[in-house]
Amino acid sequence: MRPLNILTWHTHGSYLYYLTQLPHQFHVVSKPGRPPGYGGRAGQMPWGDNVHDLPASSARAQQFDCIIFQDDHQFEKDQYEFLSAAQRALPRIYIEHDPPRGHPTDTRHPVDDAHVMLVHVSHFNALMWDNGNTPYRVIEHGVVVPDGIAYRGELESGLVIINNLAARGRRLGADLFTQVRRQVPLELVGMEAEQLGGLGEIAHAALPAFAARYRYLFNPIRYTSLGLAVIESMMVGLPVVALATTEMVTVIEHGESGFIDTNTSNLILHMQELRRSPGLARRLGMTAQRRARERFGIARFCDEWNQLLHQVCG
Repeated sequence: MRPLNILTWHTHGSYLYYLTQLPHQFHVVSKPGRPPGYGGRAGQMPWGDNVHDLPASSARAQQFDCIIFQDDHQFEKDQYEFLSAAQRALPRIYIEHDPPRGHPTDTRHPVDDAHVMLVHVSHFNALMWDNGNTPYRVIEHGVVVPDGIAYRGELESGLVIINNLAARGRRLGADLFTQVRRQVPLELVGMEAEQLGGLGEIAHAALPAFAARYRYLFNPIRYTSLGLAVIESMMVGLPVVALATTEMVTVIEHGESGFIDTNTSNLILHMQELRRSPGLARRLGMTAQRRARERFGIARFCDEWNQLLHQVCG
């Protein structure tokens, strides 16, 4: 298919970076001061030449083949404020990055439109949303990790990678992180990690090599989508210790690529075991790396997205 001109927003920087590995031109909405959701091409990602900064005030004058929404505000307000009626009649896709925040099974998705394609990033998310009349697909994550980075695991502590953990509270496991850290050494990185005694944000390009030094990744999240940080860590070769909830139960094989449980006391025991046994951590991490490469490779991700774009755009 010919390269498409796609309008989208900077909602999740890591996901946008992987999405722009597709052979299309991406025009990313920006606003003065670049507030959240309107960062355009800005930020620390190594954006390709196919990613273009698009001031919101200029969107109406551009020609697009497709619109990809990634947030409710974009779909409910931005398209009417920034786009013409002809542009709003273009093929439209909405990427849903999360499971429902309301009732876990009975929440109707805000996009209830038979002319919009809804894309879920995990099968768990698709299962939990009431998708109504909107057609939907599941396209699981695809990840690129730089060459030449190998798991070392020389640091006995675990690593937690979550943005704004203090502000996001129980859903992301802030209380569990604090509880577990009293019994095993844990380092927290991500936006505003300093609020919980962490190191702060690590540049995305530097994160794989940074993570490779730690013995394992701990994911204390109770209820959200499958995080890209988990997949990226697996790609490097870190074993993962996580709650047995959401899509995680299909990603981590207990005792083979890491440990999952709903009993945090058991997870703490497993973390202590990994501290004592670097060989065990390495063996689990090798399996995690193999599973991640098989399931979350960028080639598969791009193929599935191209197939969907071909279907939607004709």
